[in-house]
Amino acid sequence: MKILFIGDIVGKPGRSVTRKGVASLVDRYGIDLVVANVENAAGGNGITREIGETIRDSGVDVMTTGNHVWDKREALDYIQLEPRLIRPANYPAGVPGSGHIVVKARSGDPVAVINVMGRVFMAPLDNPFRVVQEEIAAVRDEARFILVDFHAEATSEKVAMGWHLDGQVTAVVGTHTHVQSADARVLPGGTAYITDAGMTGPHDSVIGVDKRVVLNRFVTGMPGRFDTASGDPRLHGVIVTADAANGRATAVARLSLTVADIETTANETVAAQ
Repeated sequence: MKILFIGDIVGKPGRSVTRKGVASLVDRYGIDLVVANVENAAGGNGITREIGETIRDSGVDVMTTGNHVWDKREALDYIQLEPRLIRPANYPAGVPGSGHIVVKARSGDPVAVINVMGRVFMAPLDNPFRVVQEEIAAVRDEARFILVDFHAEATSEKVAMGWHLDGQVTAVVGTHTHVQSADARVLPGGTAYITDAGMTGPHDSVIGVDKRVVLNRFVTGMPGRFDTASGDPRLHGVIVTADAANGRATAVARLSLTVADIETTANETVAAQ
């Protein structure tokens, strides 16, 4: 089983590089399931039905989110129409949508994807360490492979979640900071872990935002509109490989691909066919 997780898709540049990259990566590496965090896909903040459908058409099987999930009002309706768009499970009861989904991978195996959000420097939601156990219990009988998107700010909280779930899930992938961390590894119990998968979007920026606006705010303290940047779009994420017999991870590899890298991958894949 191979799962491709794509880090936070930011705006049009992120959607474009995702559209260019998914098919070639699926072919090149034999990917069975593609998961992407889409909470910044619409203009840098939120998700809409039109954009969600475009991302799905690009080959993304499950879409996770985080603290920006409700930034576009139409997401309240869209999340109830599209079960493969999930939101953090530790939002209070009664909030639209679900915090998990079980889908069939290209291999035919069921895979569960769970979304939870941290509380350190974030909104005071329900305890993610408790809620995630409830979500795992809800899908355990359906799926041997379980991936958790932990959308959180603090690295310590993310690392703690990795250890908390080691041996219980296939992978814990951190999102939210838009900066890919260098600590991808398989923990002793067989859980693949990375503190942050990184950002899929314009890297000639400050975490996706036009750097001139951000620099002006830091230098002068004056407000400015945070427009999405456009330069140097890259696809960031990880590929998790797991044992089909028990669902435990055997490897996790980071991806940091420019458009040129993706085009090379596509050409090499075609040549090998």
